[in-house]
Amino acid sequence: MPEIGLLTATELSPLIKSRQLSPVELTKHLLNRIDTIDPTIHSYITPLHELALKQAREAETDIMHGHYKGPLHGIPIGIKDNYYTKGIRTTDGSKLFKNFIPNITATAAKKLLRAGGIMLGKLNMHEFALGSTGTNLIFGTTRNPWNIHYMPGGSSGGSSAALAAGLTTLATGSDTFGSIRLPAAMCGIYGLKPTYGLVSTYGMFPSAWSLDSAGPMARSVSDLALMLNVMAGFDANDPSSLHIPIPNYTEDLNKEIKGIKIGIPKHYLKGLETDVEKLFHNAVATIQDLGAEIKEIKIPELSMSTFSGYSVVGGEASAFHYEWLQDYAADYGADNRIFLLSGALSYSPQYVKAQQARRKLVEAFHNAFENVDIMLGPTIPITTPAFSQNWVEQNLEVIRRCLPFTVPVNLTGTPSLSVPMGFCSQGLPVGMQFIGNHLSEKLLLQVGRAWERINPYRFRV
Repeated sequence: MPEIGLLTATELSPLIKSRQLSPVELTKHLLNRIDTIDPTIHSYITPLHELALKQAREAETDIMHGHYKGPLHGIPIGIKDNYYTKGIRTTDGSKLFKNFIPNITATAAKKLLRAGGIMLGKLNMHEFALGSTGTNLIFGTTRNPWNIHYMPGGSSGGSSAALAAGLTTLATGSDTFGSIRLPAAMCGIYGLKPTYGLVSTYGMFPSAWSLDSAGPMARSVSDLALMLNVMAGFDANDPSSLHIPIPNYTEDLNKEIKGIKIGIPKHYLKGLETDVEKLFHNAVATIQDLGAEIKEIKIPELSMSTFSGYSVVGGEASAFHYEWLQDYAADYGADNRIFLLSGALSYSPQYVKAQQARRKLVEAFHNAFENVDIMLGPTIPITTPAFSQNWVEQNLEVIRRCLPFTVPVNLTGTPSLSVPMGFCSQGLPVGMQFIGNHLSEKLLLQVGRAWERINPYRFRV
């Protein structure tokens, strides 16, 4: 058997169900990898050895007595540290909350645990989920497992790094302007930003209320589907939660994609680094070979996404942090202190104009999806940067370059799936994203799985 720490949940689940693999054995193996590897990677803020082993023993006992809950039963999961976990430290990656212990568990995390998931620990993240590099001066900067001198992306950098290093089987993330997809691209894993409201954000630290999404991160498309089956669904505690039937996201994964219409907005072809452009061109040709119909499309309104995204996130985030900024500004990382204070200086007309631009972008996406089934583009236009000594300036620069590619789906509330596209000349992963209409997750996962089948590779430290 291959190294069990690098197997997917889809591969592990039948072994656990048939009692060929013990959840305790699997959990001990991953905890040992965490002890051995994570002092270098820094993907966890709070590993939970005792709790994980307790949950693993309970899962094993249940399964041995015939009480199998489903494909996540006995599967280890890392939880991003902006998801509340009752009785367990939840920091949001910040000095301000380094000792915060909530009295509730976030709905999305609770669902995964009720399905039999084993919580290995709380994953590292860019402070307040408001950065794109994975830099964290309080709990240790997360490193990219492919090359520790390079960033893992953010803000869900701990999640992407833990998956790429084999330090968890599954992980949760959050995405406000790209925080699932950007680190997925940089670490070569799969990340899904769902339709706004499909997965509850109740019990999570907010970044920007009208954009925040919780979602799954994994080492395969099928694993994302398994997680989404559990995470999706109405939550009365979340005002934005969608009250809709939830399909089985795994049932169409192996369908062919012949005849599916894929549009490539010209906006996503501009400003690409050479390696990204070359890999994307090759990927498009491969997807055409699978039978998809591809054409370039124009969405001029995408040019407004940076202004709208930055203004909405800055305005809403600074409103949430306003009182803390008055008394504890020195406890913020320099990058977020600059970002949040600039957001606090924005004024109502700017926020209103940003929302008007957002409305136009929503309408433009609606019109585009009348002619195509999904849209395609690079997840981000750059290859993974090495860490710079001037980390504040670097974070702002990464956001500036990547925001036009990631934030449009946050503004429109539509889903996006980031998949590994290949490797740049430095040997680091590069990603592309499939963007869907509202509630088109099944189609996105189907197309992503078609791509994955002909582009398989394993993730190694």
